[in-house]
Amino acid sequence: MDALDRSILRAWMTDARRSLRDIAAEVGVSATTVHDRARALQRRGVVRGSHLDVDLTQLGRSVQALVSVRIRPPTRTNIEDFRDWVTTLPETVGVFVTSGRADFMVHVAVASNDALYAFVIDRLTSREAIADVETSIIYEHLRNPVVDVAPEA
Repeated sequence: MDALDRSILRAWMTDARRSLRDIAAEVGVSATTVHDRARALQRRGVVRGSHLDVDLTQLGRSVQALVSVRIRPPTRTNIEDFRDWVTTLPETVGVFVTSGRADFMVHVAVASNDALYAFVIDRLTSREAIADVETSIIYEHLRNPVVDVAPEA
């Protein structure tokens, strides 16, 4: 990836709905060049798509939490079964497979503290392979919409 690709990515990440013509004007090259570069970035898997950022509170899911989950025994089958199951749950916003004390960090969003309690106690701990859970309430979730695309030092 060269400097032009990085400039295109920087501009594109600020708003994925921007036209490629707009991005071309910002980075100082032709729209055709940006179009070709953008498609190449997608083909190579650098750009995997775009997403819609929704306000979970507006959807009635104002309580968010990170639930760390420890699986025992930590076999490949148990890890993969849990991963595949938890990603299908409507409460699940995201799943991180981790190392260290927890095997997973599950980002959930629910309507209330009662719903969070029910999710953790009734859904998660009912699974046989779950050895331990620890829940941390999220007060505020901030995301950086632009990832640093500078070359590695």
